Amino acid sequence: MASYSSQANTAATLSSEPRPLSNRKREFLERIEATLEEQERWRKINSAYYAEDLQYMRFLIPPGKRVLELGCGRGELLAALEPSYGVGVDFSQAAITRARERFPNLQFHEGDVEDPQTFDAIDGPFDYIVIADTIGMFDDIDGTLGLIQRICSPSTRLVISYYSPLWEPILKIGEMLRLKSRQPKINYIATSDFLNLMDLADLEVIRHEQRQLLPRRWLGLGPFINRFIAPLPGIRNLCLRTYLVGRPIRQFADRKLSASILIPCRNERGNIESAIKRMPRFGSAQEIIFVEGNSSDGTFEECERVRDAYRGVWDITVLKQDGKGKGDAVRKGFAAAKQDVLMILDADLTMPPEALPKYHAVIESGKAEFVNGSRLIYPMENEAMRPLNLIANRCFAYIFSYLTNTRLTDTLCGTKVLLRKDYEVLARERSYFGNFDPFGDFDLIFGAVKQNLKLIETPIHYKARTFGETQISRFRDGWLLLKMVVFAYRKLKAV
Repeated sequence: MASYSSQANTAATLSSEPRPLSNRKREFLERIEATLEEQERWRKINSAYYAEDLQYMRFLIPPGKRVLELGCGRGELLAALEPSYGVGVDFSQAAITRARERFPNLQFHEGDVEDPQTFDAIDGPFDYIVIADTIGMFDDIDGTLGLIQRICSPSTRLVISYYSPLWEPILKIGEMLRLKSRQPKINYIATSDFLNLMDLADLEVIRHEQRQLLPRRWLGLGPFINRFIAPLPGIRNLCLRTYLVGRPIRQFADRKLSASILIPCRNERGNIESAIKRMPRFGSAQEIIFVEGNSSDGTFEECERVRDAYRGVWDITVLKQDGKGKGDAVRKGFAAAKQDVLMILDADLTMPPEALPKYHAVIESGKAEFVNGSRLIYPMENEAMRPLNLIANRCFAYIFSYLTNTRLTDTLCGTKVLLRKDYEVLARERSYFGNFDPFGDFDLIFGAVKQNLKLIETPIHYKARTFGETQISRFRDGWLLLKMVVFAYRKLKAV
């Protein structure tokens, strides 16, 4: 958090020789300040709309983060997000004065967010930067988004909310009927245009959501429709609110990260030494963690033998599960990991260990923050996946792509890679989903989506087993996928 002296310096800088406002923005300012006292009354009249908007913003931005809001008004949204360090900026002196009176625990500064001087004075970086409804007032949207880069770290997330252009005539009628407050004339911008503007500013979109089909309570019908019906494919295109979550595009050509390779294993005795022999060298350092799941074929003893045989050649740790299932093994192994990048390699070696450097490089370069393997891109070896399993995976691919806002073709592929620091946040915030996933795949995927990580799928050449039998049941796993669809809809869409 900024010190008192730095806060004073920030306030002084913001108040010295600000860039003059354009005529258009001066008209906005006059309208906003003239109606400042009315805004509280309109918030009460349209409380259902504001409550649902706030609920979704709190879903996107967990409490306890460093948050900057550009165009903060009287500070209600910023305060409701419960930041550990919250800063609001607005060009209305009256609004800033009111915000400081109501929320003395937060910092508020008067300034034009399109003035470079404003960003020079702000003490960043932030976990989240919020632009709620004000982006349509900007004179130079892509230029302002470019200025935001100055106070972004690679992990900063930009959250933009705005009205759909489809609703412009409806909102105008609402103003005429005095069902909502009159607004200055803003730019109603289509999402495709926003995507282009963010691309110009070297920002990429991670999440795109549309919410609120009926911004009224109507005896509980509005909240029900907005929660369960409005997010459905096709219908969501008609919604009032659009939310974009983006991140800075940063590449790290010279970054060197170490790797922890987790190998969950149960009844895989014949594959343990092969995993070590075939393991390539990559990253600044490597450790291999076997987590054994109470096998009946001597797998645990084989893990210990291999550890001792390769002592001094590889850094190998052998752990035994306390619980059951791959999810439990992943959580135990990741908790013990010491290196920068966490990687999962299934002990059946159907995903070749030789491919791991490619996954590590995606994280190391900054192209993504979560990498999921896909067995469904390249041709498979004979009998690598049974036809019914393949058909089911294809069918679920579209559903999970919609639920997670990213292309996912193979959620059950065991190969998953992410930064340890991101996993630690995921683990701390796991209570949102709970302990729901015995396989561990969805725990990581849904956690990464909730955390707004950049996900990328990387194809693998899926091989047939050379030892042992598959531990996958098509009917059990099919039922699991159905349960995960319903679970993900409730937790990621119907919020």
